Amino acid sequence: MTDPPPDAEPADRVSAAPDRSTLRLALVVGGLLLAVLLGFGLGRMDGDATTAGGYDSALAGHTHPPGTGAHEHGTGPDAAEATGLSVSAAGYTIAPVAVDFAAGRPGELRFRIRDAQRRPVTRFAVVHDKPMHVIVVRRDLTGYQHLHPAMAADGTWSVPLTLPQPGVWRAYADFAALAEDGRQTAVTLGADLVAAGDYDPRPLPAAVTSTAVDGFAVGYQGTPQAGRSVPLIFRITAEGRAAALERYLGAYGHLVVLRAGDLGYLHVHPEPELVDGAVRFWVTVPGPGTYRLFLDFQVAGVVRTAEFTLDLP
Repeated sequence: MTDPPPDAEPADRVSAAPDRSTLRLALVVGGLLLAVLLGFGLGRMDGDATTAGGYDSALAGHTHPPGTGAHEHGTGPDAAEATGLSVSAAGYTIAPVAVDFAAGRPGELRFRIRDAQRRPVTRFAVVHDKPMHVIVVRRDLTGYQHLHPAMAADGTWSVPLTLPQPGVWRAYADFAALAEDGRQTAVTLGADLVAAGDYDPRPLPAAVTSTAVDGFAVGYQGTPQAGRSVPLIFRITAEGRAAALERYLGAYGHLVVLRAGDLGYLHVHPEPELVDGAVRFWVTVPGPGTYRLFLDFQVAGVVRTAEFTLDLP
């Protein structure tokens, strides 16, 4: 029996060292754990990338494909449904601070958006340059206003509002709530406001395809069809020439469509560029009825609204 070489390790020390397969497994597990921790940290950083007001600045340039609503990303039958018929939808509720106004006197509209747990919502995506679009109209579809309120840290939205005539008015809050994981929920909620006094509802004007607003001639071509996306092409001219349209809220025009009777709300936006000097919208109406169209457009820094009545048998 010969002695072991001088540099050989004792048998007990060799058996105590970890084998190579165990070492590889430990390295793989450690690498996976590190990746998970880094991913969590980056996710927290991305989730906090908002402005002080709770709006996600990364979504400031958020746009929509032609034919979809202001905050609607779906297509098909559901895309044709009118919204704004309820104070609650998709787990969100509009909660006005007060609903009574004095007709003809300056007031302030204040409200919160609450989630399913009744907590104030403070995170909203910036869509078409604003985190919140508010449309106000009297129930006879007169007195249209398109407003953009500001949000306080506690989630209370506020904007000056004057209801010029007595009656019951409808306020629509059109927004996209932003979840912690970045998901957006597009919602339009509606609530009634009241201006006390004698209410004398006005009949809707006759259906026409052209009108005049402050020296501008505004007309459109196309006939909406229930359940189908159809182009409506609006031309705005002044003294026989195409008006020098400017982008307003990131687009050359905004179209709000309200249905008479239940005040169902449709909000559509145009194609991103003018088409032969005209503004082309893709509109899908939910069914027959009488609708009121409100077209906002801007020239020389001034926003004007052209109004039309549309009868669909």
